[in-house]
Amino acid sequence: MEKTWRWFGKKDKIQLNMLRQIGVEGIVSALHDTLNGEVWDLKAINDYKSYIESHGLRWSVVESLPVSEAIKYGGEDRDSLIENYITSLENLGKAGITTVCYNFMPVLDWARTDLFHEWEDGSSSLYFDKAKFAYFEIHILKREGAENDYNPQILQKVEELKNTLTEKDNNALIDSVIVKTQGFVNGNIKEGDDNPVAIFKNLLALYDGIDKNQLRQNMKYFLEKIMPVCEKWNIQMCVHPDDPPFSLLGLPRIVTNEEDIDWLLKAVDNPHNGLTFCAGSLSANLQNDVPELAQKFAHRTKFVHLRSTNVFENGDFIEAHHLGGRGKLIEVIRVFEKENPDLPMRIDHGRLLTEDIDKGYNPGYSFLGRMLALGQIEGVMAAVQSELQKN
Repeated sequence: MEKTWRWFGKKDKIQLNMLRQIGVEGIVSALHDTLNGEVWDLKAINDYKSYIESHGLRWSVVESLPVSEAIKYGGEDRDSLIENYITSLENLGKAGITTVCYNFMPVLDWARTDLFHEWEDGSSSLYFDKAKFAYFEIHILKREGAENDYNPQILQKVEELKNTLTEKDNNALIDSVIVKTQGFVNGNIKEGDDNPVAIFKNLLALYDGIDKNQLRQNMKYFLEKIMPVCEKWNIQMCVHPDDPPFSLLGLPRIVTNEEDIDWLLKAVDNPHNGLTFCAGSLSANLQNDVPELAQKFAHRTKFVHLRSTNVFENGDFIEAHHLGGRGKLIEVIRVFEKENPDLPMRIDHGRLLTEDIDKGYNPGYSFLGRMLALGQIEGVMAAVQSELQKN
């Protein structure tokens, strides 16, 4: 598999020369200064591509070309937004960039309650605390009926948090859940926005009456509209699984498990409609056997995210060591090296190590932590390749 790295453009504190020095081959990136729903200009695409190539790397994967909320909930302007999306895809095709990662998650791109959960060795990583998220929904967001989505044990913890968390803690939770995790990926909310909770509540209201079946139909409609341009330019669309892979905020999630993935690939049964196989997201759902899913969907996978999680009995989960956790990355690598070895892959969400902590990197995207994980994964890939050659 091709070794790639998610890079957030010229403003990223991690520079391209650093990445080439550690053995990265391809870049995963996007036009982060283009607003959601706007057309990606061909000149801007080519200029960005040339800048990456000037450092001896290639722009391997677009992550992400965001799908506007109105496309997801089926708003009045969805057709015009889809036309803009089609034009952007065509411009990417003209530039020779043909792998596009996207997601169909309503409102939240991804969610964590703690961006710097400390480990015993002094490193830190992302963490999802189910009780804290329930507290956010019930007492900060004040979503009607939110308490009905949680069991008595979680609700008891929510009441304990209500009596212990301060206003400063509440603001930190808002920052983690709906600001810092969204703002750096062309999210709906960005740092500096006044009253992010009110903005967030307005976004949620757009999905009133949208259930799982309707969201599926809206995704099918979108994919059917864009497949002709994908066929023309050989663009590989690869949806990212929902993160976390379960319902949040009363919103449906439709890419969480084997049944979901099977549905979307059959609903638009076109080889250009594919999957980003994120072992981390999928491993956060206890019903998922991650290597088994890799085997089943290997030939419809267009891009691989190598990360792993540990899930606790209460539903909390944390980013695991890349060679541990429920992601079972050694087995996953063995599947893809055998079944679909030319895919781009990137390691993801490494720990913040000591020298990373004060660098101000984007949440979950350290340098040294991911570099360490990349080295571990390279070793596994080499061993697997040698094993396959012997067989």
